[in-house]
Amino acid sequence: MDFVTLFEHLDSTTKTSEKVTAITDYLHAADETEKLLAVAVLMGYKPKRPVKTTELRLWAAEITEIPLWLLEESYYVVGDLAETLALLLTADHASDVFELRAILQDIMLMPTYSPAQQRQAIEAYWKKFGGTSLFLFNKLLTGNFRVGVSRKLVVRALSEYLAMEEAVVEHRVMGKWDPFEESFNTLFHQQLLEEKHFLPYPFFLAYPVDPVLFDGAAIEDWIVEPKLDGIRGQIIVRQGELFVWSRGEDLMTEKFVEFDELTTILPDGTVLDGEIIPWKNGRPLDFQLMQTRIGRKKISRRHLEDVPLVMVCYDILEWKGIDQRDRPLLERRALLEQVLQTYPVENRLKLSEIKTFDSWEAADLFRVEARQQQAEGLMLKRKDSPYEVGRKRGNWWKWKTDPMTVDGVLIYAQSGHGRRANLFTDYTFAVWDGDALVPFAKAYSGLTDKELLQIDQWIKRHTVEKFGPVRSVQPVLVFELAFEGISRSSRHKSGIALRFPRILRWRKDKTAAEANTKQDLLNLINAKHESNS
Repeated sequence: MDFVTLFEHLDSTTKTSEKVTAITDYLHAADETEKLLAVAVLMGYKPKRPVKTTELRLWAAEITEIPLWLLEESYYVVGDLAETLALLLTADHASDVFELRAILQDIMLMPTYSPAQQRQAIEAYWKKFGGTSLFLFNKLLTGNFRVGVSRKLVVRALSEYLAMEEAVVEHRVMGKWDPFEESFNTLFHQQLLEEKHFLPYPFFLAYPVDPVLFDGAAIEDWIVEPKLDGIRGQIIVRQGELFVWSRGEDLMTEKFVEFDELTTILPDGTVLDGEIIPWKNGRPLDFQLMQTRIGRKKISRRHLEDVPLVMVCYDILEWKGIDQRDRPLLERRALLEQVLQTYPVENRLKLSEIKTFDSWEAADLFRVEARQQQAEGLMLKRKDSPYEVGRKRGNWWKWKTDPMTVDGVLIYAQSGHGRRANLFTDYTFAVWDGDALVPFAKAYSGLTDKELLQIDQWIKRHTVEKFGPVRSVQPVLVFELAFEGISRSSRHKSGIALRFPRILRWRKDKTAAEANTKQDLLNLINAKHESNS
């Protein structure tokens, strides 16, 4: 079985069990030089796009002798450039052997070619492949490969193939590893942890709380902590080195230089789990300040002084080289407290606060007003819970405060992707600034399929102007947007940025004149600052 066949099997079913079987069958049949690369690609590995997509469209139009405007319109209808090119360029011959390693290596070399050499190399593949093979080549070329499998599903398939526990497999594939440098042997054989001393543990993640929990759970059996707004991370001290990993498996050590001194303070074999947040004068700062700092290539002394960071620790996963994850949370918490009290880390590491409530109703009162306490809600953790792998139900829950909301007017729309490629589903919203509408947020999730169809038909009838794939529409429809955070931003025309905006509902009961104003949003920002002062 080659990678093309695997992709076709995965793309043809929605059943998890069938996808796991397809991956394990591929691993048993594939060449040793190919299968680890296939695993990497399925888990999100992709080479940097070597050529601008505008060049690809221009070359394809010249090869097929199709006017560029017609190719562009076809792209807008199909909604995916790789698929559009595959449909236009597929020849009437069988595809050649799809060698994943050779293709990826060629793509990685293309940035060193001249434009003429790039075109020659890409056209050779376009002539060589057809059908699914051509589509996959285009996907890899544009850096936009996706297939309906999650990382967890790939880990499950690897676990079956290797006859290895999922937690062990998850640990082996954490971080940024190079599939061209590694092999199944170096990545998965039962080696000592010291040989991969930089690796974090798989993060234990929480689901939104199930309301049924409150019917039978005794609050005294749970640790209740404020849910902080920061970057979830692990701090690792091993073999005299320090590593800081984010939950997204990004190595952030160079960005979080405040923690460098922990190498000389904490003993080897220490792994802490917590939330990295900006902290000054004994209290958290706005998360937006942290984001602006992270985006900089170099961290100056001024940044360190203006936006200092700490980790608010709530778990210890390894101590003096011994894995602590199977111990009950209450025992891990006691060990964590002892560590933070014993070692001089108070300027860099803080112990997470435990909130004490007499009832779930009392806890809910805090949750509702959590933003005034610089929190997003509450975390609920069973006292006897081990530290598990991935997102699991039962032992850890997140109980977030209700989102903030605003009513905005739809002013722009763009086609979606995938199954939504033929519908206008990506929207830009505006609020009133005097007599003018100012764009302030984009959102595309939250509506039903029926509503999307209705809005798509309305957009097509009420388009004012076209800007490539974008349509300007009559400012008539009003939608309620939910969001988790708000701050000033010089990068947005409105001067305002929302965190995690999404559509809550279509406000058919409101006219555009009744939508919110920019001042309403500024008032939210000011109220947040007043509560923090």
